[in-house]
Amino acid sequence: MNHDTPSTVGTTDVFSTHSVYGTPCWVSLTSRDIRTTEDFYTAVLGWRWRPARLGERFRIALMDGVPVAGLAGVADMWRMAVAWTPYFAARSADEAVSRVQERGGTLAVGPLSLPPGRAALLADRDGATFGVWEGELFTHWLSWRRSQPAFVRLHTRDAFDAAIFYGEVFDWGAAGAGHTEVVYEGDEVVLRSDGHVVACIESGALGSAPDPAIRPRWQVHFTVADVAACVRAAEQHGGSVLALRDDEAVLRDNEGAQFTVTSRHGR
Repeated sequence: MNHDTPSTVGTTDVFSTHSVYGTPCWVSLTSRDIRTTEDFYTAVLGWRWRPARLGERFRIALMDGVPVAGLAGVADMWRMAVAWTPYFAARSADEAVSRVQERGGTLAVGPLSLPPGRAALLADRDGATFGVWEGELFTHWLSWRRSQPAFVRLHTRDAFDAAIFYGEVFDWGAAGAGHTEVVYEGDEVVLRSDGHVVACIESGALGSAPDPAIRPRWQVHFTVADVAACVRAAEQHGGSVLALRDDEAVLRDNEGAQFTVTSRHGR
């Protein structure tokens, strides 16, 4: 699967969610301890950090100077799980929330004004958590796509049912809706934006499973040059390995948040 097909999105119109509507546009981690979380991801992924506009509990992760992810040290204060969450670009956060609720999903937080935009945290009707973001993006969308996030993958009960849910919320496949295309490839549903694979949906997760690792969830993947080095660094800094292949590893960070590192050469 080629994730690097050249894009036709213009270079001057991708700083706003209106131009990439319906696509993943950001990922964010909720944490309990910002300092140890920063240390972990610096060691594992090579990130550097800068303050965010929202205050001392928030940080922006940088890869080669490009913003790639957010960190919010609010898990205890807001009684939220320590977890990675993908955010999808929305023309209107309020409209997206309404569409989710009309289709059996739930609202957890928001919409809130979080400069430079507005955000809401939601769950689909199988319980997988995701966010919506309206407004200015943290960086040029193509720069973000080409830096470290590879794509996001939904593990869910029924991929086709989930594709209908998200397609109706974000107008996937509609003309002019962020240039998104939905393709069915075997047992997977694949979302492309101007040739880029930006999300995949696969069946198999169980809503009632006692292990949260096999419940419906969005998994964030990051591209890396050396999967084995990431694994070693994760284990040395309080993380653990859930699954390991030559070109990919599923990891837990020092606080328990799950993510995947994928070889840049295997993409």
